[in-house]
Amino acid sequence: MQMKDPKVKLEERFKAKVSDEAILPQSDIFNGFEHPKIALITDEKPEEIQCDFSWGLLPYWAKDDTIRKNTLNARIETIAEKPTYRDILQNRCIILANAFYDWHWLDEKGKNKQRYLIHGPTELFAFAGLYSYWTHPQTGEIHATFTILTTEANETMAYVHNSKKRMPVLLKQEDEKRWLQHTLEPQQLALPYQVPLIAFPG
Repeated sequence: MQMKDPKVKLEERFKAKVSDEAILPQSDIFNGFEHPKIALITDEKPEEIQCDFSWGLLPYWAKDDTIRKNTLNARIETIAEKPTYRDILQNRCIILANAFYDWHWLDEKGKNKQRYLIHGPTELFAFAGLYSYWTHPQTGEIHATFTILTTEANETMAYVHNSKKRMPVLLKQEDEKRWLQHTLEPQQLALPYQVPLIAFPG
């Protein structure tokens, strides 16, 4: 049986075309602290899957890129209050995925951990996010960056992510366009917003 091209699967699932210059990420696991480029769709170009946004948001006013280690994720409950995010609340995106992983602490200080692979409600799904453009003060190069929104953990993720009991906002399929079209407000994505998850150690 011939497997369907990942590009075709993405385009069919999200009703958008991979941009001509895009190179789809090939890794199965992404380390946020390496600021990888990951496929996403923005509200600016909802018909296009882009791969030139890197993980770890840089606000336009940042003097350098050191802030990025703290902006991989953003708590959805407080984004309107934080200087990093409150000016870009209208810059909405969805980050495309087929799974993600998180760590379960086996002791109180997290010295021993068990990694869990988490699958979403469908084979391909999307996280809610925000994006920004930052101009490097020395080179003038424009960097496109994003952050993934997080919310209070549901029952599955409260067990897996037992240190902070948080989870990324996984959008229901019917809410993906609503998020991009600004007809879904951030507070509607906090609990009791729920999606089914399956987690496996490994």
